[in-house]
Order: sequence, then structure tokens, then C-alpha cells
Amino acid sequence: MENSSTIATLLSFGLAGIGCLAIVEKFVPLFPSYVLLMFLGMTVSDSTTLTMTIMVTTVGSVIGAVGWYGLGRALGSQRIENLVARYGKFIFLRPSLYGQLTSAYRSNHFWVTLIGQTLPTVRIYLALPAGVLKLEPRAFLAATSLGTLIWNTPFLSLGYALRGSSHDPVSIGFWVAVTLIAAEFAILLGFRFCKRPVAVSSGIAAGERKSSI
Repeated sequence: MENSSTIATLLSFGLAGIGCLAIVEKFVPLFPSYVLLMFLGMTVSDSTTLTMTIMVTTVGSVIGAVGWYGLGRALGSQRIENLVARYGKFIFLRPSLYGQLTSAYRSNHFWVTLIGQTLPTVRIYLALPAGVLKLEPRAFLAATSLGTLIWNTPFLSLGYALRGSSHDPVSIGFWVAVTLIAAEFAILLGFRFCKRPVAVSSGIAAGERKSSI
């Protein structure tokens, strides 16, 4: 009830309140983001307002991510690890999850950040190790913005399409989230399989050149 009244109060401020909700969602993960986004979509009156809502929620989410990034960058690795170990359980950030997020940045930073913004829970906390590792800010902002836009748009649009209907936004949002995540993993697997033949071909070509020498 308290959460509902807070949301209702913020919504009374229009787009500014929606932006604040997007920021708060990055710091207070009390409910799944897809539920909030679909609910916000259901409150939209027309397509123009929907576009504005998509942009405002994207900016708000990016501001929240920048907050986590700045915190990680300011406090550094040791302090953040100590804080996660002591208080992480209260915000669903276990030390094991933090370690996995940090390890993920061993690969391409841009793509890890972009894809991370489209994964539940990961999208909230990924910016923290990004700040600790002092990733290049402009690339981080670009990847975060694009990933957030990819995540927010379908849920807001679906909520807008379902406004006034009897469909359950929670169950529909869950299956849309599952579909998006499955599609991402399918694309990643496809890239890996596409790269293997190229790598094998390059190795064969190199071997033939050595033989000819």
C-alpha cells in the first residue's frame, strides 16, 4: 500500500514524476522493472505521450546507473566489496553476484554493459563494478542508454496496447521478459557459431602459408 501511494504521488507530477520513478527503480528494487514499465504504459493516453514516456524512463534509468557508477568509482574496489559483503543481502546483491558481474567485464566492455541493461537484477547493479573498474565513461553511457532503451520500449508499448483490457500485466510482462532474454542468448550463440568457422579457416590458411614457406 505504501509503495502504491508513493507511485501514485509521483505520477501526479506527470513526466517529471515518471522520470523520478525510473531513477528510484534503479536504487530500490522492490518490484520487477517490467511490472513498473507496463503499469506506466497503461497510464499513457496517446502515442506522443508514449514516446515521451519511453525517453523519460530511459533518461531516468541512465541517471540511476550513473549513480551506481559514480559510487563504485568514488569508493574503489575494497570498500565496495566490504559494503556488498555486509549489506548486499538487504538489496538482493550477494557477494557471489557482485563477483560474477565484475568477472563479466573481462570481455568486451560495451557489449557487456549493453546486454546487462536488458537482464533483470543485473541491469540494476552492473554499473557498480563498471565504476570500480573505471570503465571509459562515454562508452559506458552509450551502452547503458541503448540497452535501457531496448529494455524499456517493449514493456511500455505493451502496457499502452493493453490499457483498458482485463489482461494481467505481471504475467504478460514476465513472459515478454523471458522471450527477450531467450532471444538475446540465441543471438549470442549465433555470433559464437559464426566466429568459429572464421577462426578455423584462419588457422588453416596460416598453416598452409607456413607449409608453403
